[in-house]
Amino acid sequence: MKIPKSVNNIRRRVMHSITKNIGKKYKDPVVDTSKPLNIQKVLIIRPNHRLGNQLLLTPIVQEVINTFPNCKIDLFVKGGVANPVFQNYTQINKIIQLPKKPFNHLFKYMMVWASVKQTRYDLVINGDKDSSSGRLLTQISKARFKVFGDVHEDIQAEFPDYTHISKYPIYNLRRYLVKLGFEKNTSSLPVLNIKLSTQEIADGKIILDGIINNNRKTICIYTNATGDKCYSETWWETFYARLLKEYPNYNIIEMLPIENISKISFKAPNFYSKDIREMGAIIKNTSIFIAADNGVMHLASASLTPTVGFFSVTQPSIYAPYGNGSVALNTNETSIDDWIVSINKILK
Repeated sequence: MKIPKSVNNIRRRVMHSITKNIGKKYKDPVVDTSKPLNIQKVLIIRPNHRLGNQLLLTPIVQEVINTFPNCKIDLFVKGGVANPVFQNYTQINKIIQLPKKPFNHLFKYMMVWASVKQTRYDLVINGDKDSSSGRLLTQISKARFKVFGDVHEDIQAEFPDYTHISKYPIYNLRRYLVKLGFEKNTSSLPVLNIKLSTQEIADGKIILDGIINNNRKTICIYTNATGDKCYSETWWETFYARLLKEYPNYNIIEMLPIENISKISFKAPNFYSKDIREMGAIIKNTSIFIAADNGVMHLASASLTPTVGFFSVTQPSIYAPYGNGSVALNTNETSIDDWIVSINKILK
């Protein structure tokens, strides 16, 4: 049964009002800071089924691994996309999956929730400050250390990028450890990363070589997105024509979405795959990936490829690709000439 968007919005508002104060009474435990913090079992909660949201979870997972190298991590997510995303993360112990459509599987949904209380963790992290279920799960979990995901004004004042959906869980964890009395971590924040293997990248190159059949470098575009984030055929046709003019010495290929459609009428060499790791491996062999804000944009970023993300309705400060020379462009405030300048900085 599909829940109408309007009903979902009401549900979120009601749940937020009910859960907003959860964690306020939680008391930080007293620890001996002369000894390393013994964190062996960690639960990270991000109950969302979308590809982009699971990819955006990879930086906090890396942060936990970097901070507690001997730990094992359970992930509480929705749907099955986390399995390929974290396939090469050896520290992942278990992926706890909520059914993607809970009202079709109510019993399973309740049993998955109940399973959280059956395991004792050392540390639990709510990876989404706007998730009411994440706060509830953090509250009911059995753990000595809990990071509920609150917004902290002191971090906002110190770090302008705190609002980014991948970064604030890391800043929150670092702040929490400082509150416990440990030294502040000032290292660079991890970027999105699906940890492609050498073999996966080599296989991706074979597929790419079969598409382009030459030794020139490659620009990859992805012309689809969901809802209002999707640009029109006219928009993409104009942009594609400009790319052809500006970069005659590059291949320009299109990655097709699961719907197997093209906003440029299949004019560019293209490829289609439903395997996200294969998609990432092909992207890894290109020089730059260009797309509107969507899950595949984050996949490109997680493949450690320079990524240009176009934004018109969502906030770049929250969802921008970052690291590896990536850039977010607000198309309401910039022109096609500005976009070419940004692409040039990556390519030249």
